[in-house]
Amino acid sequence: MTTEEDGNWDLAKLSIGQREVTVQKGPLFRAEGYPVSIGCNVTGHQGPSEQHFQWSIYLPTAPEQEVQIVSTKDGSFSYALYTRRVRSREIYVERVQGNSVFLHISKLKMADAGEYECHTPNTDGKYFGSYSAKTNLTVIPDTLSAIMSSQTLNKEEGEPLELICEAFKATAQHTHLSVTWYVIQEGGRSQATKIISLSRDFMLIPGPSYTERFIAGEVRLDKLGVTTFRLSIGRLKPSDQGQLFCEAIEWIQDPDETWTFITKKQTDQTTLKVQPEVRDFQVTMTAESTFAEGKPLELVCLVVGSGRDPQLQGTWFFNDIEIASIDAGGVLGLKKDYKERMSQGQLQVSKLSAKAFSLKIFSVGPEDEGTYKCVVAEVERAQMGSWQVLQRKQSPDSHVQLRKPAARSVGLSTKNKQQAVWEGEALTLLCKAGGDESPLSVSWWHFPLDQTQPEFVAGMGRDGTMQLSPSYGGTSNYGNIRLEKVDWATFQLDITSTAITDSGTYECRVSEKTQNQARDLSWTQKILVTVKPLESSLQVSLMSRQPQVKLTDTFDLSCIVSADYSDLKVPLTVTWQFQPARSQVFYQLIQITHNGTIEWGNFLSQFQKKTKVSQSPFRSQLLIHDATEEESGVYQCKVEVYDRNSLQTNSPVKATIVSHPLRIAITLPKSKLNVNSSSQIQEISINSNTEIECSILSRSTGNLQLVIIWYFSPITTSATWLKILEMDQTNVIKYGDEFHTPKRKQKFHTEKVSQDLFQLHILNVDAGDQGRYHCTVEEWLLLTNGTWHKLGGKKSGPTELKLNPTGNKVCVSKVAWTGNATEHGEVAIHCSLESSGSSTSLFSVMWYWNSSESSESKMLVHLQHDGLLEYGEEGLRKHLHCYRSSPTDFVLKLHRVEMKDAGKYWCTVAEWQLLENPSKWVMQATDKSEELVLKVLPSEPTFPSRICSSAPLLYFLFICPFVMFTLLLISFLCLYWKTRKLSILSLNALNKKALWVDLKGAAERKEEEEEEEVN
Repeated sequence: MTTEEDGNWDLAKLSIGQREVTVQKGPLFRAEGYPVSIGCNVTGHQGPSEQHFQWSIYLPTAPEQEVQIVSTKDGSFSYALYTRRVRSREIYVERVQGNSVFLHISKLKMADAGEYECHTPNTDGKYFGSYSAKTNLTVIPDTLSAIMSSQTLNKEEGEPLELICEAFKATAQHTHLSVTWYVIQEGGRSQATKIISLSRDFMLIPGPSYTERFIAGEVRLDKLGVTTFRLSIGRLKPSDQGQLFCEAIEWIQDPDETWTFITKKQTDQTTLKVQPEVRDFQVTMTAESTFAEGKPLELVCLVVGSGRDPQLQGTWFFNDIEIASIDAGGVLGLKKDYKERMSQGQLQVSKLSAKAFSLKIFSVGPEDEGTYKCVVAEVERAQMGSWQVLQRKQSPDSHVQLRKPAARSVGLSTKNKQQAVWEGEALTLLCKAGGDESPLSVSWWHFPLDQTQPEFVAGMGRDGTMQLSPSYGGTSNYGNIRLEKVDWATFQLDITSTAITDSGTYECRVSEKTQNQARDLSWTQKILVTVKPLESSLQVSLMSRQPQVKLTDTFDLSCIVSADYSDLKVPLTVTWQFQPARSQVFYQLIQITHNGTIEWGNFLSQFQKKTKVSQSPFRSQLLIHDATEEESGVYQCKVEVYDRNSLQTNSPVKATIVSHPLRIAITLPKSKLNVNSSSQIQEISINSNTEIECSILSRSTGNLQLVIIWYFSPITTSATWLKILEMDQTNVIKYGDEFHTPKRKQKFHTEKVSQDLFQLHILNVDAGDQGRYHCTVEEWLLLTNGTWHKLGGKKSGPTELKLNPTGNKVCVSKVAWTGNATEHGEVAIHCSLESSGSSTSLFSVMWYWNSSESSESKMLVHLQHDGLLEYGEEGLRKHLHCYRSSPTDFVLKLHRVEMKDAGKYWCTVAEWQLLENPSKWVMQATDKSEELVLKVLPSEPTFPSRICSSAPLLYFLFICPFVMFTLLLISFLCLYWKTRKLSILSLNALNKKALWVDLKGAAERKEEEEEEEVN
């Protein structure tokens, strides 16, 4: 297109008119939850003056997809996402003019962020110009915060006020902050009144009703920091009363350089109540009605009420005559007589405060008796500089009279009201005289217990001179007594450290000199004081939380002193003593003296290095680490009590006590050693290397050392376990007797892999190394005397080491066999080879048995390649025998078969060959037979066996002969008894018969003799 054509096009464009849609320039930043308004305008259009507008959004998640929001033309224009918000007028379009509108969103959401498009439908004859415009809206979080504590303040008119408002934001964009203080008048219905604000341009702008006070400096707003704003009102007025709060507004500058607020926050309200100033006041006077001659007199005139900081002047009257005045400026005015007394220091007139006036006469005389009053006037400065009286008030009259002399009374008491003190405790006696003030003298006397004559203690004259008795209390009480005059009527006697001899009655004598009497007047008072000995309530106890202490553990000893005077904090000396086991003597371990020094004993050499001492006023504690057996014994503590001043006076011990003995037993700790006890099997090739592990699962704590011992039991013999080597507590290796050769030492060595894992290395394993291995772990403790003590030991599980066969040259017959055997008979079980093998080979066989009632197998006998027999149990030697009946047949023979021998039998055959270098037999191959089943049948019973098998018959055969023998014996005894009885009866009958014959013969002889005499 030529230049001329371009000019023609421009003219046509101007003549026809070009449509142009403009929208508010972006990007716009607005806060979540706040409104936004976006303007849109169209120019250069044809058709009706009222144009239609359609608003859409392109969301960040789908920037190419248009989402329709609202239209002025079509009510159904909105997508479902915005339909509800459009219907609720949360989103709407405000028409400003026919060609200009605003899109309003009342409450922004984070999802409202995106690119907004304003589109105007075409009303022109043809499309010419732009029909839409876009702007970006970013929704940011609301980070503005305004804080002021809610409170209620009661103030008086004229008092100052300060309130603090904390306002802060965390917006990433550049924003400004404005802060405004408002007050809502009483009732809360009126609109908030602006007090003062700090604008976004950092300008201070007062409210209309506070402008004059702002100019006068009474109303201020200060920014104390980044976030702190302070409102200050110098003098409050009743109109300031109400609800005060602070409002913070965050502003942002849009790309069109206009400022728009994006967030707004208000603080909690503070209730302010202002009490109007009271200007009326009353005047009172304070003074005693009677005074002693020569004593001071002070009259104070007080103003009650009035306003804040009033201007007052006071005037004093004596018997209705003005004697002194002070104006509001502090200028003093005195009459002639009182001016002279003031110049002589006898009188003082002053203003104590803004509402208090004082008249003081230092020495009252008879001329001062009368009626006093004061007059107070509130004034203000007139234009000419003079004081103008606003109001005047007068105090009531005060009558002053001199006090008449009267008799005195004397009171005597202790300072703490306690008449019993502890030995060494301070004793303070107060003697107070009553009556009018006058120069007095005092003397103190002491009546010791069981004595009637007093002892002079101390005295003080009227002029203050003091006299102390040199003989009171002896030289030990030198400097122990102090006499003090507290005031004109009170005298104090201090005994800084009491002794038992200070008990008794104390007397205070107060004397007064009078002009009209020749002798001084005196008054006395007595009090009984008791000094209690420290030893009377002293107790000590010794305790320990661990009387049973394990070796190397820590134990504590506590010596606890208790007394009724624990609050006195008297110095103590604590001596710890120790009696070792099997001894009758106590030795000193440590002494903590009352002056803080520590003296260690030398009985236990290591005691000081491992003992921590803790000392408090009535408690001493020893914390003993790493307990050893030499600390086992009896402990006790000895406590010596001193008085509180012992450090200055070097006074002796006041009380001594020894605790009960406490026995501490040091026991050895229990071992917690645990070693892996599981059994293992290793199968390796000949001439290879291997490691046997010894794993520690748990061990005891403390400074313990381990001893590791390795053992070996050959598989070919029934020998006991052989000691291979031992690694002692100091890691020194010692080999066993059978392994002490250089060859054995090269083959076996041990290694400590970790704290809990040890290995036995075996180099160049051969057939002689086959067997079972295990380790024994022992824990040892090194005692302080240098000796080792064994705590415990554990044995690991066995590890069986086997050699893998080098070939498969042996083949055992796999024919199953089931045989029967008769009980008590014999049976032979055969294990056959398929071939006899090489002529250079030897064979070994092992027989196994498994009971039909159990799943566990048992090795019965091992016929070794060299012909030796090894039985699984020694008792089987008489019951069975194994031999080789032919080159291919091995026989297991059972003698006297029993029923329990029934079960499954099998054999394992191994082939051995002799190696040339080195020369030794090596197992080449093994094979196992099928299971051979043996059944045991009961044998035919014989007569003896039937007898033995029948328990009742057996009992009958044993018991019947015994019963028969017993019956025969009883019959024989009965027969013998009856025979003996019959023989005795026969003998008795013969004896009677012989006696009767003798008597008869005598009688016949007598008759014959008589007949002879007659003849």
